[in-house]
Amino acid sequence: MSSTRLLILGAVRIFQPVHGYLVRRELLSWHADRWAHLNPGSVYNALHTLARDGLLQAVGTETAGRRPARTTYRLTPDGETEFRLLLREALWNISPHDPSILMAGWSFAWALSREEVIEAFEHRLEQIQASARVSELAIADLANHPFTPPHVAEHWRLVQARLEGEASWVRNLIARLQDGELAFAGEPDAPSRGTLVD
Repeated sequence: MSSTRLLILGAVRIFQPVHGYLVRRELLSWHADRWAHLNPGSVYNALHTLARDGLLQAVGTETAGRRPARTTYRLTPDGETEFRLLLREALWNISPHDPSILMAGWSFAWALSREEVIEAFEHRLEQIQASARVSELAIADLANHPFTPPHVAEHWRLVQARLEGEASWVRNLIARLQDGELAFAGEPDAPSRGTLVD
């Protein structure tokens, strides 16, 4: 799964109709260039690709003064379906080697119900426990390979440590969500659309 694809679809969904410069500026304000390795220049390519794939629709082009022409986009029904699919995939499934997927998904978790988000994170905890067991078995198995440097086991221990950190965060988050913290779809004060100033 691509965190970039989810970020672009989600940002367009919030601010639609919106042009690429504002999508780029918004995602940079989230520091997505750091945690999702989002290349600011790739935003425009992603918008074109998503439009070509029928997930976004170009709804107009505007020119103001000496600025280059700006194409404005909105999600298509297929784009909304893809957004929800990617969002659920990011929240329900662990990606031990790519934390940006969870971070991108969490950015838009408010688009789902509180109950679904809690259920998704409870499922994540089960997956984390299973992955921890896989790591333990992999470390033990390395002892059967005399030519594998023992340092390789540290890769698995690093994965375990990251997953343990995520599990701690998830447990804390579930408790806070169960106590009513934050707002989600169908609740008062749930985010829905943003306002960008050009």
